[in-house]
Amino acid sequence: MQNLLTYLKGDRVIWMITLIMLAFSMVSVFSYIDILVKTQGGSPLKYLFKHMMYIGISGFVMYWVHLKDPKYFSQISKFAFYVAVALLIFTMFFGTKVNDAGRWVRIPFVGLTFQSSDFAKLAMILYMSRLLVKKKDLLNNWKEGFIPVVAPVVIISGLILKDNFSTAVIVFGLGFILLFLGRVPFSKLFTTIGAGIAILFLIVMIHKAIPELNMLPRYETWENRILNKIDDSSNVIANAQAMNAKLAIFNGRITSENFGIVGQGIGDGELKGFLPEAYADFYYASFVEEMGPFWAFVLIMAYLILLFRIMKIGLASDNLFETFVCIGVGTLILIQATVNMLVCTGIFPVTGQNMPLLAMGGSALVVTTLAIGMVQAIAHQQNMRKAKLAENNMK
Repeated sequence: MQNLLTYLKGDRVIWMITLIMLAFSMVSVFSYIDILVKTQGGSPLKYLFKHMMYIGISGFVMYWVHLKDPKYFSQISKFAFYVAVALLIFTMFFGTKVNDAGRWVRIPFVGLTFQSSDFAKLAMILYMSRLLVKKKDLLNNWKEGFIPVVAPVVIISGLILKDNFSTAVIVFGLGFILLFLGRVPFSKLFTTIGAGIAILFLIVMIHKAIPELNMLPRYETWENRILNKIDDSSNVIANAQAMNAKLAIFNGRITSENFGIVGQGIGDGELKGFLPEAYADFYYASFVEEMGPFWAFVLIMAYLILLFRIMKIGLASDNLFETFVCIGVGTLILIQATVNMLVCTGIFPVTGQNMPLLAMGGSALVVTTLAIGMVQAIAHQQNMRKAKLAENNMK
């Protein structure tokens, strides 16, 4: 590990946590794909190889990006945002459906898919960070400052809403956090929240009044998940996923041999075979069943340390754009991990948020490592400036 870190610039703690998680994901994904093999066929090695391909792509992207000058991130942010909007529109009409949700775009010839909303989240962070710097003295002005800054949040979350309510809420919440940190006046922030709720309510009413429009094709699914969560005792069948997730977590702490500390052991989990997407949406439940409460605590601490290090890099920067980017990336990673944990423990209704850096590879893994690569590029530039300053002081 020490020899490897000599080739990696930036924050070593972030590198260590990221690389350890990526390495462990190969073991855990191989263990958690029982239900995927049962339902879609193939062998565990097939899915492991596919995951390793994504890890290879992610590692290359992260390494390549972390050597770039962060000034380029601001320069391409507007283009990235337009690409994200185009991809979301394309996905809306021509996306590949999985579980009745058209969230994926299939890459020609290679047989891989990616979720356009994953890229859109990062693109929104970059573009909003640029706008918050550019419009920082105009945020009291509705036309010149506030509307241009809030528009990316409304556009991205609105385009995602049709097929992915939870991701749309996360995007909207993340945008609100960035607006708050960008010192947007509270009156305008509350107006934004109120307008967002009102627009959502209007869309729901139109969908119910004119179902032929099919404005929210997955609305019934969202409604059922919320209602089932509220009254889980009388909806045993509908709540089977959530109940099995909680049972898996309980099963991870009842082993007599190890006093319920380290779980059933890797590969020995019993309920992962009854959890749909145990390798993604219900990753935390599978993890606790096999690894136990102690390593579950270690996992939570790893995400918190990752957030702390990313925030530290952002706050240490003398470039406001870099600060916003780091805060946005760190917050997004923590939110996704937290939602996965809260769903698996039964606190939140079932959603489609997986564990960053650990769930079975795909666009989410590639985009997360891309974002971490950007943070490391910022950290690398900071280290270079510090070294140059120290060298000048010695002269």
